[in-house]
Amino acid sequence: MARISLDPPRTLRYRAAGWITRRIYGSELDPARAMGHHMGVATAYAIFEAQVQRWRSLPHEYKDLAEMAASVRIGCSWCVDFGTWAATTHGIPLEKLEAVPDWRSSDLFTARERLVLEYAEAMCADPPEVTDELTEQLRGFLSEKQIVELTMMVAVENMRSRFNAAAGLTGQGFKDRCDVPANRA
Repeated sequence: MARISLDPPRTLRYRAAGWITRRIYGSELDPARAMGHHMGVATAYAIFEAQVQRWRSLPHEYKDLAEMAASVRIGCSWCVDFGTWAATTHGIPLEKLEAVPDWRSSDLFTARERLVLEYAEAMCADPPEVTDELTEQLRGFLSEKQIVELTMMVAVENMRSRFNAAAGLTGQGFKDRCDVPANRA
């Protein structure tokens, strides 16, 4: 059960925001419902997320895998649920996303993806465990601009995951919306 009520005051601004999220995602997002108790926070956060969506120097595959690794490491079930759906809309196979918790022993990831996953996990450690060597390995295939974006995406996912986990938010059924290929037996 959520620790913050998901039934905020139904102000005009809140209702407008709910309409927008229903149009985009098919339902109101529980984090937005929790933030609806403080529309100043909700509005600032929505503007911030709109800007984050404009960052496009890093390939979606790396971005999505890094976000999933951060969500898993922090333990945010809402973020894993939503992130799985979002990443599949970018073409990341569901099987690969489900393997993120065990990426070290999975053969589904390329060497580059493994470095991105390692970096995301290292950023989420307390204290962070990012090393000069790991960053230098990322430079082998990412530009400085892309490393900045990767670093910020993991930091953003930390913010999302920590808010959602602290608020007690759990999966909202987004993963169930992922397309599963038909069995062609």
